[in-house]
Amino acid sequence: MEIEHSTLFIDGDWAKPAAGGVIQVASPATEQLFGSFPESSTADVDSAVAAAGRALRSSEWANLDGSERAAILDRFADAVERRSEERATLVSRQNGMPITLARFAEGDAPVQLLRYYSDLIRSSSVEEVRQSLSSAGTTIVRKEPVGVVAAIAPWNYPAILSMFKIAPALAAGCTVVLKPSPETTLDSYLLAEAAVEAGLPAGVLNVVTGGPDIGQYLVAHPGVSKVAFTGSTPAGRHIGRVCGELLRPVTLELGGKSAALILDDADIETTVAGLATASLLNSGQTCYMSTRILAPAHRYSEFLDAVTAMAASLPIGDPADSDTFVGPLVSERQYKRVLSMIDAGSAEGATVTTGGKRPAHLDRGWFVEPTVFGNLSNDANIAKEEVFGPVLTVIPYSDEADAIALANDSEYGLGGTVWTADRDRGIDVARKVESGSFGVNTYGLDWGSPFGGVKASGVGRELGPEGLASYYSLKSIFLPE
Repeated sequence: MEIEHSTLFIDGDWAKPAAGGVIQVASPATEQLFGSFPESSTADVDSAVAAAGRALRSSEWANLDGSERAAILDRFADAVERRSEERATLVSRQNGMPITLARFAEGDAPVQLLRYYSDLIRSSSVEEVRQSLSSAGTTIVRKEPVGVVAAIAPWNYPAILSMFKIAPALAAGCTVVLKPSPETTLDSYLLAEAAVEAGLPAGVLNVVTGGPDIGQYLVAHPGVSKVAFTGSTPAGRHIGRVCGELLRPVTLELGGKSAALILDDADIETTVAGLATASLLNSGQTCYMSTRILAPAHRYSEFLDAVTAMAASLPIGDPADSDTFVGPLVSERQYKRVLSMIDAGSAEGATVTTGGKRPAHLDRGWFVEPTVFGNLSNDANIAKEEVFGPVLTVIPYSDEADAIALANDSEYGLGGTVWTADRDRGIDVARKVESGSFGVNTYGLDWGSPFGGVKASGVGRELGPEGLASYYSLKSIFLPE
């Protein structure tokens, strides 16, 4: 093995795991093993939660004001930044993300997010005095850290989606137990190293490893005060039930099947060029991708041909190559799942206009060609179910009202885009689509604005001041005149 870890990060130090399980990591591009790390037991989770609880109450952390926590976050950002290239390369090796994307999303973005929340808490107050509306007195409204946070991150964007949770939680004064996905745990060791270098007090950030069983144990742990989860809708439903029973705050960022509405005035060339990243980023393994492409019926063949040509032209291959746009899927399991869904879509009667199989020039690795389905309705299973791979459906609509109705005819509501020559018309359409986020002629997350979904795409918001607010508990202190 090139990369072997034998410890966990608990209470500010490298701890020997309580049991002897080992998880091995294979490259999705070569199918060869290259790393390993220990598998946590429930005893390790107990230790991590206990350490986070002690840190939450310790003078080293609890007594800090916003500017003092901001200074720690700045040091943490500097230490995370020094590992940016190593982290991007490691994530790419673990999940197949093209390195050009990984350098931004997994290398630079976590640093940016830490610095954003550092700046935010410097300029905000934890107490506000209000004149009472029911008496002659006043009320102090105080924001306090919600407590120990269980942060569970997925494999598709492990570093930045971990930081979606860690940065605002630490900014609010919470402590964190992070459980990364078993497919992408190696990069979390770099995060732990950065925490040590930055001088985070012991127990403020802890990392446990393992699969769904460890995640379930962490979610239900009596020492946890809030859960922040990004992952599949079925897993999110289970976590939501557990947190509901425990009356425990939870943020759930779940799946999607977002629509791209191409209006009848859209320029074909610029629209299709934009859809490459809005619909197929990270080989389609991105929750907010616009994978249902809605095209006007009178221009349907024109747009279907253009989307087909775009998908067929994208460079597919080694994720370490800076020219690669489409890398492998994360695992053999995901590879087989995506191919089976493509087969099922064909069996329904939809037409595959490009792709649908392993690339002929790649005889190893979990690669699937970008695939486009045409001649289908919005009711087809391949158009309704989240594939989480490089698979697009192009669906005709009759008029703008029909396009909006089709976009909303989904159990999901996470992202989406509209493509038009008229910006104001695009904004009007965006207001009518049932989604937590939406793009006009583009799609790109903004660290300063809330992100999350409606319907089966989740509960709560991350990013922006709203993301920070979810890690506070509010207290009202009533005072006489």
